[in-house]
Amino acid sequence: MSEHFPKTPGWLDWCQSPSKPRFQLPPGSVDAHCHVFGPGERFPYAPERKYTPCDAGKDQLFALRDHLGFERNVIVQATCHGADNRALVDACVSSGGRARGVATVRRDVSDQQLHELHDAGIRGVRFNFVKRLVDFTPREELIEIAHRVAKLNWHIVVYFEAADLPELWDFFTGLPTDLVIDHMGRPDVSKPVDGPEFERFVRFMREHPNVWSKVSCPERISVSGKPALGGEQDAYHDVVPFARRLVETFPDRVLWGTDWPHPNLKNHMPDDGLLVDVIPRIAATHELQRKLLVDNPSRLYWGE
Repeated sequence: MSEHFPKTPGWLDWCQSPSKPRFQLPPGSVDAHCHVFGPGERFPYAPERKYTPCDAGKDQLFALRDHLGFERNVIVQATCHGADNRALVDACVSSGGRARGVATVRRDVSDQQLHELHDAGIRGVRFNFVKRLVDFTPREELIEIAHRVAKLNWHIVVYFEAADLPELWDFFTGLPTDLVIDHMGRPDVSKPVDGPEFERFVRFMREHPNVWSKVSCPERISVSGKPALGGEQDAYHDVVPFARRLVETFPDRVLWGTDWPHPNLKNHMPDDGLLVDVIPRIAATHELQRKLLVDNPSRLYWGE
């Protein structure tokens, strides 16, 4: 914890001793959704932030990468840092080419600053539509940003909740880049996987071949709560059918990530090794696992 940035009351810190996954990741695997927080003494948190996290810097992230068996990371700008991307850029530059980034930028960002972000390894920008996390940004501003980053062949990452997809549909389809959706659009997994709400999301991906989805964050989406001791093999069972459906239906447009250090969780902090062990339950074959963990993120972020 930074001396000048006391954590939000009730904040859950990341798991200090994650288990070693039983599932062996394929060579070249990418953790395609994770964050860095601070440290606040070096990279201060944004004055407009809606929460103050624990420090969780690049050294801890890269140690987790090696412990779990990943080779590369895609680091997504956290809302607690606003549009100050210095912690993100520092992590990408320090990775020796083993990390790419997704930044947050404002309308007043210069072309030179965008090119500097590109040189540092940034390949996308994130638009957040979760009202409890960010303040409203006018859509015309987001569209302007999208057209500017399209010239760099970046993509847009969007974070929203399932109930908001109908009102966002036309806006999303008007964006000029590939579109990556965080965490399957946060489906309500208490509803049927073939029910109308998730069918709408599947139809959105089917009708728009530039749309990708991260099949990540079962710990955030699950309604079953913390895995029971001894029941880890069935952890987050209510989320698995949703992720598996996307992996099998759109095998070339799915990504997976840990979401470390798991911001704003309220009921439990996951064991990152256990999260990795969910992967073979949503990607059942070696081919699907390789697409999800290696081929797709390598193509999108490293151009391979």
